[in-house]
Amino acid sequence: MVNDLADRPAVRRRRSGARQFWDSTIGKKSVMAVSGALLLAFVFAHMVGNLKTFLGADDLNHYAHWLRTIGEPVLHYSWFLWIQRVGLLIALVLHVTAAVQLVKRDRAARPVRYVHRRPVRATFAVRTMRWGGATLAVFVVWHILDFTVGKVNQDFVPGDPYHNLVADFQVWWVNVIYLVALAMLGLHIHHGFASAARTLGVASVRRERAIKLVGSSMAVAVAGGYALVPVAIMTGLVR
Repeated sequence: MVNDLADRPAVRRRRSGARQFWDSTIGKKSVMAVSGALLLAFVFAHMVGNLKTFLGADDLNHYAHWLRTIGEPVLHYSWFLWIQRVGLLIALVLHVTAAVQLVKRDRAARPVRYVHRRPVRATFAVRTMRWGGATLAVFVVWHILDFTVGKVNQDFVPGDPYHNLVADFQVWWVNVIYLVALAMLGLHIHHGFASAARTLGVASVRRERAIKLVGSSMAVAVAGGYALVPVAIMTGLVR
């Protein structure tokens, strides 16, 4: 029987370096940090582009058309946008998957709750990251259906983003959806920026305050910059 067992091939195969990295806690945190940074870069650039709304329909629509011509003539019309969308989708899936698996791993390692409560501040941060992240994932689907596909925009006109923005944000409950999502986005950036910096080795005891300040400033700039458009349309500043 001993010889029989010895002759059997090994059941476990050696995992690749990439798989070992992904299976480790630091690997998942690193994937979350890098994918989060990529998503933040896109969100910031998209916010800056949205502010062209204040320059009028021609400027915003011309900007939207220009996005579809990036890479020409090497890339065909709109190819850049599709490459970008695929890249963002991969980053989002990795970010969410790593987050969910880390939460499950944390719960499995601590099946019994602590007798003493965690500090309120830490609990709020953790809950904000989890529920805020879930809220943002649902909002992304809504946003695509609203401005890309036009299924939930009652007055959607293909190729006219300025009209679609104005038509959409004149509806009060649509503004509520977006402003709540932006609040969640701001909190997510605020709490996640410092965490990502620590994971990637950027933060240190000396830089901790500066990192938090940059994260808070980025959160306010992004959430506030996006909020300017719906508020301006709702109040009649932009028509």
